[in-house]
Amino acid sequence: MSNTAPQQLIDELDQILDQERTALVAGNLEKMENLLARKEKIIGQLNSISELERQPLELVQSKLTRNQDLLDSAMQGIRSVATRMAELRRIRKGLDVYDQSGRRTRYGTRNGAKLEKRA
Repeated sequence: MSNTAPQQLIDELDQILDQERTALVAGNLEKMENLLARKEKIIGQLNSISELERQPLELVQSKLTRNQDLLDSAMQGIRSVATRMAELRRIRKGLDVYDQSGRRTRYGTRNGAKLEKRA
C-alpha cells in the first residue's frame, strides 16, 4: 500500500465519482472503463486502512449510490435498445401469423424491399 493519507484517497475517489457521473449523464461509456479501474484501485486502498472516519465516507457513499443508479439506468437502456434491434431483425425476416387452427405460417419478405415511411 502507498503512504497516501486516507483523506487524499477519499478526495481522489470523490473526484473520480464526479467524473463518472458526468460520463454517465453524457452517455460517454468509453470513459467508464478507465474510471472503473481507478475507482477500484482507490477503494482497495481504502479497504486496507483499518481505521477510517465515518463522516468523510458518507458523502462518497451517497455518490457511489447515485452513480450506481445511473449505471443501472444506462444498462437498462442498452438492453432495451438491443431487444428492439433484435425485434426489428426478426420482423425483417418475415411475419409469423396463426390460422384458425393455431398453425403458424411465416410470410417472408422480399430481399431488398424497403419500407417507406410517410408523414
